[in-house]
Amino acid sequence: MYTPELAPLADSLLWSSMIAILPLMTIFLTLGVLRWKAHWAGLAALAVAILVAVVVYGMPAHLVALSATQGFAFGIFPIMWIVLNAIWLYELTVRSGRFEDLRLVINAISDDPRVQAIIIAFCFGGLLEALAGFGAPVAITGVMLMAIGFTAMRAATVVLIANTAPVAFGAIAIPIITAGNLTGIDYEHIGAIIGHQTPFLAALVPLFLVFLVDGKRGLRQLWPLALVVGVVFGISQFVSSNYLSVELTDIIASLAGLAAAVLMLRVWKPVGGQDALAKMAEERDADATSPSDAGADATSGTGPGSGSEVGSSQVDVQSPPRTGAALTPGRVFLALFPYLLVIVIFSASKLAGPLSTWLEATDITIPWPGLDGNVLTADGEVTTSTVYALQWLSSPGTLLLITGVIVALVYRLSVRDAVDVYLTNVVKLRYSILTVAAVLALAYVMNQSGQTITIGTWIAGTGAAFAFFSPILGWLGTAVTGSDTSANALFATLQQTAAENAGLDPALLVAANTSGGVVGKMISPQNLTIAATAVGLVGQESAIFRKVIWWSLGMLVALCLLVGLQSTTVLSWMIPVQ
Repeated sequence: MYTPELAPLADSLLWSSMIAILPLMTIFLTLGVLRWKAHWAGLAALAVAILVAVVVYGMPAHLVALSATQGFAFGIFPIMWIVLNAIWLYELTVRSGRFEDLRLVINAISDDPRVQAIIIAFCFGGLLEALAGFGAPVAITGVMLMAIGFTAMRAATVVLIANTAPVAFGAIAIPIITAGNLTGIDYEHIGAIIGHQTPFLAALVPLFLVFLVDGKRGLRQLWPLALVVGVVFGISQFVSSNYLSVELTDIIASLAGLAAAVLMLRVWKPVGGQDALAKMAEERDADATSPSDAGADATSGTGPGSGSEVGSSQVDVQSPPRTGAALTPGRVFLALFPYLLVIVIFSASKLAGPLSTWLEATDITIPWPGLDGNVLTADGEVTTSTVYALQWLSSPGTLLLITGVIVALVYRLSVRDAVDVYLTNVVKLRYSILTVAAVLALAYVMNQSGQTITIGTWIAGTGAAFAFFSPILGWLGTAVTGSDTSANALFATLQQTAAENAGLDPALLVAANTSGGVVGKMISPQNLTIAATAVGLVGQESAIFRKVIWWSLGMLVALCLLVGLQSTTVLSWMIPVQ
């Protein structure tokens, strides 16, 4: 049996942490500086993690290999299973021609791309995060923005940053519930504290999106709408998490934000939309005429937008021609049908008690052969992370597959067409599947060998000042695993113990771990790959990373300051009493 040491190198937590962080530095270096393709970056970081686990931590080589295989399997199912079926659902709408109608429906609300970014990436993306999570919002909203005219890089950047606001309460508050189960702290109390942290970010995210789409001009022209939507979303998060339901927080906030946008557009019309459209058209023309890595990768595996925009490679070629007649109620309904169906199916699976219980009962737990029972935690207890959960029916990916089958039937697509679209996507996603599987293998090796807990324990050794640094652990955990839930599984109990030793509020720091993970998701190699795959920029994950890393770090610093002040008398009044 293997028991990880906290300080295996010279009995020094500092030096051990410097070695343990090498796999993460490899990711950041290869993606951000050397500009490697994501699958090579992931494989290189995995190799470094394996080397550190065997040579420094003394983990038996066969257990290291088994840890990597478990992570690899988790990367394929459920993570890429979700992404594959999310993109397949979108491609079915393209093949049927209904996506053209969806463009018209969205334009009927507003043809301003800055408004569309708020409605699709922030509001609708938030709803998808609330119901599904695990990369589905990034994949679906990414291709939607591409289809209405966004360039691939701008679409990827917008959806990654938009996906920050709802993450803490995503998938019916699974990250928060996980933290509560692990620490014994009432998860509703943890959620209430998070409701005093993340709404400040949520209120600003629509402003960030407008700036990303149209720069300072867009902010000057559209700040009233962006601010109203963000503030309504943030207030709804606060009210729901503190007084209504932690589980329903993101659903309520997303619908409230969407309602605020629609209502405000009835009484206030932004200016400059045509200028923004012209700017985007120029960008698309520039992308189409200049050589790029995306073009080089077009034959080696791209997502739906393998050209400069979806329309050039998918809609115009594969879609049946649509008439120019005005939209009828029937066409509007069919255009919205896939996304309404997603909401219905996911809401039923999460909120209908008997159905949710039945779906969870179909899950199969598999003690990983040769690994389960042979790895202990640093405290000497048998770790539970060596048990693989096969959610063959309850997985969001399976629910998206069911949704896709129903959509194909309603759209009267032949079985041959539906299967052809699916198999084509599998081929296109092959490098993305490899990337995500490698990154999850890296995460499992780091976690089970003890590298991650070494880094966390070192950061937690700062005493009372740890409150300022506590969100960094959540940020780090989510950056590695791509999941706020996984970050809480890694660090929630560590945050609790560090808080008790430093005389701080354990619930505050556990909440800070979750909030920190919110801003770490956009830079996780898993999410970068999903975004790149969705918009057809496979191989350019490093370019996307360089565009979002500063946003992530900036929001992380703001969170650190907020949590640090909440741990002192300055802002302690903000923390709800249990």
